[in-house]
Amino acid sequence: MRYVCDAPGGKTWFALETEAEADAESALMRHAVDRYFRRHVAEARESYRAPPGAPAFERDIGLKGHIARSTPLYLTLRADDGEGLATAMLPPQGRNQANFRIIIVGRDNSDPYPDHGKAIDALAHKFGLELKREDCFPYA
Repeated sequence: MRYVCDAPGGKTWFALETEAEADAESALMRHAVDRYFRRHVAEARESYRAPPGAPAFERDIGLKGHIARSTPLYLTLRADDGEGLATAMLPPQGRNQANFRIIIVGRDNSDPYPDHGKAIDALAHKFGLELKREDCFPYA
């Protein structure tokens, strides 16, 4: 996981970067973030086109960058003891995109806003996004 930003109350946002991290997040939080993570990475791999004539090692470098630029950001909110508190899916590179559905959920797909609203506000500030409950929590 990669550090993203601190949040009030000793909480921290981290980015999930590998399938193993997405699997662990799904198990910890009892939801299906791993399924979405895998699907988006697979779609990015399929859409990648290496420059013609590029050596194999350069194609792989380009693929890694393409995946980073084109897949959603998957983030986990953790307490200072490592407890999982919330999971978020933001647009690629954290940049606002038309028709992208931002999702933020707690354990068992519960509503994270009552307990972690200030931490979600910190994430919103970091990326310059509006992360309103009515827009981001899909089960309201």
